[in-house]
Amino acid sequence: MDVKSRHHLRSDAVAAIQDALAERLGVDLTADTFEQVELTGGDWEVVLVDGDPLVFYAEGDPFLTVRGANEYPPERNVVTVDAGAVQFVSDGADVMRPGITEADESIEAGDLVVVTEESHGKVLAVGRARVDGADMLGEEGKVVDTIHHVGDDLYELSV
Repeated sequence: MDVKSRHHLRSDAVAAIQDALAERLGVDLTADTFEQVELTGGDWEVVLVDGDPLVFYAEGDPFLTVRGANEYPPERNVVTVDAGAVQFVSDGADVMRPGITEADESIEAGDLVVVTEESHGKVLAVGRARVDGADMLGEEGKVVDTIHHVGDDLYELSV
């Protein structure tokens, strides 16, 4: 994936991104520059924040990338997994109930979520919740569909 084109976002587009991230994640995303980039050979809609790919669009909704969530740790919509799940989630696997140690109870089915590991709080993936946060802990079943993870093309994007 290479950058085909890039352009600075207007202030109203920047405000819409900042408002959405503040509402969904409790994140105050402040920066000097916001640039929309068009990529060759990729399905991602990406926004560079001060030159780094920290925001992407998932089905039209702006959300933090894994790198963005590690730089601006979310306060909401966080799902935490145990050490046994780290390798699987880092490789792009969907998140299963047995690996979850904690989930934000305000999460609703269909919400975008950030998946972190319990030891250091590092973000491993971004996904879409299949169930409400209160129903994520348990013995079996897939609860988060992974959209973007550590090591994928978006994570490795350098501009």
